[in-house]
Amino acid sequence: MKRIKTALVSVFHKDGLDELLAELDKNGVKFLSTGGTQAFIEGLGYECQKVEDLTTYPSILGGRVKTLHPKVFGGILARRDIETDQQEMEKYQIPEIDLVIVDLYPFEQTVATTDDEAAIIEKIDIGGISLIRAGAKNFKDVVIIPSKKQYEPLLNIIKEQGAATTLEQRKNFAKAAFDTSSHYDTAIHAYFAR
Repeated sequence: MKRIKTALVSVFHKDGLDELLAELDKNGVKFLSTGGTQAFIEGLGYECQKVEDLTTYPSILGGRVKTLHPKVFGGILARRDIETDQQEMEKYQIPEIDLVIVDLYPFEQTVATTDDEAAIIEKIDIGGISLIRAGAKNFKDVVIIPSKKQYEPLLNIIKEQGAATTLEQRKNFAKAAFDTSSHYDTAIHAYFAR
């Protein structure tokens, strides 16, 4: 069992998130977030650290770069049982991130509703897909929630077990994460292949 202490939450659609956040907060999980999601979390009355405060970098390039930083990805990818990883985390002041909740930009919906290529290209998620892959790769230590379809399964686990997951549960979320990323990249490829 691994305990969830810190959650990075970065979602496009906020619906359905409030119940999950309430349960996480009840179990003492700290939140880390960006922009609109951070405002949403604070609007519900929960404390939430800004990713910008952690990285000391603002959201740049019109929001194209928010989470792409070693302090974020180091916190997700660090192996908790490898001493050199732990030493580097301490040296560079990288916090452990145990849960990543992501909801990707709506690429397929954008393609279905507009022919504006610039608008479509902006809906190719970079940070979100990278967070999904990082969290899934390190399922040994991290829970990855790659879409709102996975909110309920995690909510049920937390209600049953508290903010802790088994290796098998984390591996199942990783499988769902790679399914999500595969589907997303397939849709982008299909758009460019037209």
